[in-house]
Amino acid sequence: MLNSNNQRVPLPERMRPRNLDQYVGQEHLVGENAVLRKMIDAGNISSFILWGPPGVGKTTLARIIANRLNRPFHTLSAISSGVKDVRDVIEKSKGNNLFTPQTPILFIDEIHRFNKAQQDALLGAVEDGTFTLIGATTENPSFEVISPLLSRCQVYVLKELSVENLDTLLERALKEDEYLKTLKIEVKEKESLYRFSGGDARKLLNIIEIIVSSFSPGQDIVITNETVNNRLQENIALYDKNGEQHYDIISAFIKSIRGSDPNGAVYWLARMIAGGEDPLFIARRMVILAAEDIGLANPNALLLAQACFSTVHQIGMPEGRIPLSETAIYLATSPKSNSAYMAIDAALEFVKRKGDLPVPLHLRNAPTGLMKELGYGKDYKYAHSYEGNFVDQEFMPSGAENTRLYEPGTNAKEQEIRKRLKEMWKKYDYR
Repeated sequence: MLNSNNQRVPLPERMRPRNLDQYVGQEHLVGENAVLRKMIDAGNISSFILWGPPGVGKTTLARIIANRLNRPFHTLSAISSGVKDVRDVIEKSKGNNLFTPQTPILFIDEIHRFNKAQQDALLGAVEDGTFTLIGATTENPSFEVISPLLSRCQVYVLKELSVENLDTLLERALKEDEYLKTLKIEVKEKESLYRFSGGDARKLLNIIEIIVSSFSPGQDIVITNETVNNRLQENIALYDKNGEQHYDIISAFIKSIRGSDPNGAVYWLARMIAGGEDPLFIARRMVILAAEDIGLANPNALLLAQACFSTVHQIGMPEGRIPLSETAIYLATSPKSNSAYMAIDAALEFVKRKGDLPVPLHLRNAPTGLMKELGYGKDYKYAHSYEGNFVDQEFMPSGAENTRLYEPGTNAKEQEIRKRLKEMWKKYDYR
């Protein structure tokens, strides 16, 4: 399939699904009887935001919905659009509404990059139904979308594609693409294909195109793990032409800090800065890492990471590179502990297994006389009334006594915590 310039349309675009039957993945949203599928089938959708990693079908799903519902479809990219562009779309949508009963759809790619003024400009039009908003983001909307707009949109989470999904995409590309099906292609091994794609459909199809184009015309194409590894190394510039390694580089940055290597951390930080990465994205990731990977081993790490985020937000770039570097080095050289992360996950799993266990009477609030008569708050021991501001009493619900969810790490700070817990809580057996 060639265009007028005799250049083949990229494989991801050639294979872009045109309807829900061709759409691969996200069965929890668009599968039979799934919530979004029901809305689409009913022909009555409200504004929503699609949150998920790149290459899982956010843009494609928005286009399919517009086509399925026969709605006028407007698109904006948050990278290149301003408030004026938003207002132009609003005026166009109002014009559409005069001539068609169908409410237009406005799709905003990377909506997390819209600033507050741009998001504010959307509010009125979303609220009065001038258009139905579909936003796409790779970032948590809770942090990136203003509360008034977020409250008017349902958030749907898209997942990385599974191996089964990738198998379907690979088989479909080889059998249905007008160009690929003319070639003799044998796929002997898939592991490297899928590992490099990382659950990203666009990456997978780009990789297939790179591999196929690396063979001479008329040559039988045999795809193995070795072939994929070698050909991608040879074509790394092509592979990265659209910033495809964005998530690979942030992953390398986080893992360097977690692995206590300040040199690796600063190198990957420099790669992101040189590539024009959003500095707040970097700072936000360090806030998460400070809590998840350093935690109680050095509680000051979270404070510095939060201060870094605020500072970068206030001063911008290029000066922002300095607090980013300072924080990355500090986090990398800090002692590490994931005990808080493990504790909350263990607690959530415990809650999932045990259900909603009742709060013990002595821990309940007693704002009324009736509640006091029923024993609410009775026998509660106020810790500050006892020596050392501590008294042994039960804080877990009935049936969960002696359940230990927090396990101190082996770092110096948490060894002090372990020692103190051992002295206070004999029943938890902190040794």
